[in-house]
Amino acid sequence: MGSLAWLLIPLFAAIGAAIWGSWAARDRTSGDISELAGYARFREVMDTSRADKAKAHSGSDAV
Repeated sequence: MGSLAWLLIPLFAAIGAAIWGSWAARDRTSGDISELAGYARFREVMDTSRADKAKAHSGSDAV
């Protein structure tokens, strides 16, 4: 029975390595696309707010 336990240890290690390897090699690009789209919206909002502030400080709208 002891020898069976010693044979099961590498078997479980191989199964664990296969599971970890498949998890580590998974395709993670789907999350990047939505994050990049959110970052693009953030930059657009920041650019428009910066342009609005520059217009307000330029004095062109002052009466």
